[in-house]
Amino acid sequence: MNIFADFEDRVKNAVKAIVPAGEEIDLSKLAVEPPRDAAHGDLATNAAMVLAKGLAMKPRDLAEKIAEGLRADSDVESVAIAGPGFINMTLKQAFWTAHLRLLLAADRSYGRGAPTGRKVNVEYVSANPTGPMHVGHCRGAVVGDVIARLLDFAGDAVTKEYYINDAGEQVSVLARSAFLRYREALGEEIGDIPAGLYPGDYLVPVGKALAEEYGETLVKMDEAEWLPIVRDRAIDAMMAMIRADLKLLGVEHDVFFSERTLHEGNGGKIAATIADLRAKGFIYQGTLPPPKGQLPEDWEDREQTLLRSTEVGDDQDRPLVKSSGAYTYFAADVAYFRDKFERGFSEMIYVLGADHGGYVKRLEAVARAISGGSAVADCVLCNLVKLYRDGEPVKMSKRSGDFVTLAEVVEEVGRDPVRFMMLYRKSDAPLDFDFRKVTEQSKDNPVFYVQYAHARTAAIFRQAAESKIALPAWDKVDLATLEGLTDVGEIGLLRKLAEFPRLVRQAADAKEPHRLAFYLNDLAAAFHAQYNRGKDMPELRFVNQNEQELSVARLGLVKAVATVLSVGLDLIGADAPNEMR
Repeated sequence: MNIFADFEDRVKNAVKAIVPAGEEIDLSKLAVEPPRDAAHGDLATNAAMVLAKGLAMKPRDLAEKIAEGLRADSDVESVAIAGPGFINMTLKQAFWTAHLRLLLAADRSYGRGAPTGRKVNVEYVSANPTGPMHVGHCRGAVVGDVIARLLDFAGDAVTKEYYINDAGEQVSVLARSAFLRYREALGEEIGDIPAGLYPGDYLVPVGKALAEEYGETLVKMDEAEWLPIVRDRAIDAMMAMIRADLKLLGVEHDVFFSERTLHEGNGGKIAATIADLRAKGFIYQGTLPPPKGQLPEDWEDREQTLLRSTEVGDDQDRPLVKSSGAYTYFAADVAYFRDKFERGFSEMIYVLGADHGGYVKRLEAVARAISGGSAVADCVLCNLVKLYRDGEPVKMSKRSGDFVTLAEVVEEVGRDPVRFMMLYRKSDAPLDFDFRKVTEQSKDNPVFYVQYAHARTAAIFRQAAESKIALPAWDKVDLATLEGLTDVGEIGLLRKLAEFPRLVRQAADAKEPHRLAFYLNDLAAAFHAQYNRGKDMPELRFVNQNEQELSVARLGLVKAVATVLSVGLDLIGADAPNEMR
C-alpha cells in the first residue's frame, strides 16, 4: 500500500517501454515522492533528470516520452512537466477512494511492512551502572526505542539490547562509594564524600542493604575480599534502579548483555576474537604515533597488539592489547560486535552520545573486519538535552550528585511529552526541553496538538452516534460509500495519509525517528484545518444529519486519520487518548 513504491514501478515500466531493446539502464536513482508544492499534483518523479544522460537525451524530451506512457495509466488524471524535466502527476479521485478503502480494511496494519528476513540489533542507553538514569540518558533511550519500533513495524526482526559496562574501573569506584555508605549504615561518621567517589544519596539504600546482610563482616575484610562482593551487590541495585527508570519512560530491553562475560576465562571471548582477526590478517605487533591534541588514556609509546583497522575504513589502527598484556576498552567492543554477529545479526545499530562520535569509523571498520562485509555497524549520535525551568537552565552533574533524574522529569511532565519531545529534533542536533512548554495545551505544543487530533476524532464519532448515523463495518466498506470525498481538503488529508507507509520505511532505514514526530504533527495540522473549515462552511462538516451518505464517507476519512494517528503515537510510545483532560 505504499503508493510511492507502486508508482515508482509504474514509472520504471514507462521508462523501459521507451528504452531500445537490449539496452541496459540504471534505474536505481529514480524516485517518486510527494511534490514540494501540493499545487503541482500528487506525485513527482525525477526520472527524466537522472536518466537523460544515460539515454543521450535532453531531460525535457525524455520527460515528454515518459509522460506519454504515464498518461495512459488508468489511475492518472494528468501529467505535467516542470522546470528542466521534473514530472508531476495528479491522480484520479477514484484512486484516492480506492486507497482509503484499502487503508480502512488494513486498519492498524496500514503501513506495516512484510517480513524482510533481516535480523537487527539495536543497542541503546547502555549507561554505566553507577547511578540512576538522568535526562542525558533520556534522549538516547527514546531514540533507540523508537528506531527499534520503526524497524519492527517495517518488517525487520529486531532485538533491543542494553550493554552493561560492568567490567571497568568505574564499577570499582561504585563499589568503594557503596562501601562508604555501608560503613555509614553501621553508624560510622563518614563526613564529606571524598573526591573521585560517587556522592549521590541513591547509594544510601545500598549501604543499608549491605549492613543488613553482612553486619560488620565486610569491615573486617581486606579490600581485595570485600570489593567484588560489594561491587556485585551495587551493580545489581543500580541495574534494578535503571530498569525501573526506563520502565517509567516505557522502555524495555530484550537483552541485558554483561561486558564481564567477555572477560571470563582469562578474556575468553576477547582472546577468541583477536585470534580470529589474527587469522584474517588484521592483527600485528607495532607502535602507534601519538595522536594530535590531548593524549587518550590508553595510548602507549610501546609495542602493542594492534588492529589493522585502516584497511577497512578507519582513520587509524587501534590497540587491542597493551604492552602490559591488559586488554584495551576497545578490545571488548570488538569482541562484543563479534558476539552479536555470531548471534545472526546482519545490522548492529549503536545509539551513542554525541561525545562518542569518534567511535563511528572504528565500529564500522570492526564490522567489515569481523564479518567480511556481510554485516554493518550503524551509529546514531544523540546530542545534548538542555533542561529549562522558569526560563532558567537546570544544571546537572552526575559526579557531584547534583543532577535531574530521568524519573523526576517523567513524573513531573508525564511519559508522553518526554518521549514525543525527545524526537522533535533530529537526534544529532541539540535539544532544549522546557518543562512549561511541553505541558501547555496549545497548538505550539506538538504532543498536545497530535493527541488532541486523535481525541477530536473520537469526539466526532460520539457526535455521529448521537446523530444516529449508521456506520458500516469499516473493513468491508464499499467504494460507492466513499465516493463523496471530493473536497480539496479531504483529498489533501488522503494524500497525507498515503505518505505514512513510505514515511515508516524511510524513517526506519535512515534511523531518523524525528521524521515520524514531524509527520504526525503535519497530519494533525491537516485534520484540524479541515475540521475548522467545517465551522465556517457547514456543508464540509464531518457529521451532517441531513447528508447521511456523505457523513459516512467523511467518517471513513476520520476513521483513517484516527488509525494512522494511533499507530504513529504507538510507535513513538505515547498514548492516543479519546478525551483530553
